[in-house]
Amino acid sequence: MPSDIAIRVENLGKRYVIGREEKRAQTALGRAGQLAASPFTWLTSQMRGPSEDEVLWALRGVSFEVKRGEVVGIIGRNGAGKSTLLKILSRITEPTEGRAEIHGRVGSLLEVGTGMHPELTGRENIYLNGCILGMRKAEIDAKFDEIVDFSGIERFIDTPVKRYSSGMRVRLGFAIAAHLEPEILVVDEVLAVGDVEFQKRCLGKMKDVAGHGRTVLFVSHNMTAVKSLCGNGICLDDGEIVYADAADATVDAYLARTSPTGFSACRSFDDLPTLPFQMKEVYLADDHGVRRSSFTCDEPVNVVVEAVSREPVPAMYGYFTVGKASGEVVLASDSRDVLPNRFDSLQVGPSQHSLRLPARLLGPGEYVVSLGFASHSNKDGHLVHAPGGKMLRFSLADPNTCRGDKREGHLSTLIAWRPLAELDSEAEAGGD
Repeated sequence: MPSDIAIRVENLGKRYVIGREEKRAQTALGRAGQLAASPFTWLTSQMRGPSEDEVLWALRGVSFEVKRGEVVGIIGRNGAGKSTLLKILSRITEPTEGRAEIHGRVGSLLEVGTGMHPELTGRENIYLNGCILGMRKAEIDAKFDEIVDFSGIERFIDTPVKRYSSGMRVRLGFAIAAHLEPEILVVDEVLAVGDVEFQKRCLGKMKDVAGHGRTVLFVSHNMTAVKSLCGNGICLDDGEIVYADAADATVDAYLARTSPTGFSACRSFDDLPTLPFQMKEVYLADDHGVRRSSFTCDEPVNVVVEAVSREPVPAMYGYFTVGKASGEVVLASDSRDVLPNRFDSLQVGPSQHSLRLPARLLGPGEYVVSLGFASHSNKDGHLVHAPGGKMLRFSLADPNTCRGDKREGHLSTLIAWRPLAELDSEAEAGGD
């Protein structure tokens, strides 16, 4: 076994039987009692296996490796098998088939209160968890104040955990799991229970843990957190791995799988005669008018709107945003930014409008365009005259892949490196 492997999973599967308990080892006395109470039912249940409709494979055929020091994000829809996988790796449940090898002490936070005894105080639970991880009392003593300070529950540290709120239990649970120096840290979506400030502290702590060479498995529906924290990603769907690659690519693949129907490079709208102004069609195109959804960073992207105006709309304006597929808005614009606003004098009838995103503006990745039209002229303040919201999706690829590195950030503007003397001469001449 290579020394740099922290987790190895081979053909892992977990089966559940819906509607009745799976067969399991029972005492002789228990089986005799069932037989005596209902012999026919007992005999039938022993002879009949579960039907296909009763079987649910939460995981099946899952195989992957995680090296020491890697931070891996595990993503997927609800019910995809993420939590089941982490429970198997944390040895909370046994797999039905396959195997998982874990090399190192595992600290887990899978649900509120995981690993804590409700009758014991917070202080006692810290020492209990440390003992479970194989730590000596002196080692736990050295970490105790840091754990309490991070959790922010010093006032209640000698109160039984059963009296804690869910947020307090998560705070203490994460502080214990992250500070008692596990070699492998496993964290499920429970961080969503904490407040925003605590979530930021948790993400910072996980980065710190990873920076010290320990392994982190992180399940989250927060795609921004997955991209910023994780180096690699695994996407699960219906209990199987459907994509595994770098975290950015995995998140983009997951978002592409879950995009609504019609969420692409072109979108049309049904006729709504009650609207004074209506978009009829919106699409993306290159400078030759060819409709496309994939571009390189060296190409401009044109957003074209075909619309119809049925009556004048005073003080109307158009607005749009471009955002990452994971949710962050990276660019916003309004037709009033550059005067005159073309919609101030829009005539009744069909019209075409376009927006041009210059080449080398945005970095590589998946993007979402949102569009809408509104007016401030009515007494209610903000009236939307056409369907707004997320309209189109497109991707940008970096053509300079030969460099072998990965360009980070939302922008991809080309900036020249020049001798300082050139800048001085430009300043003296009053140049930009």
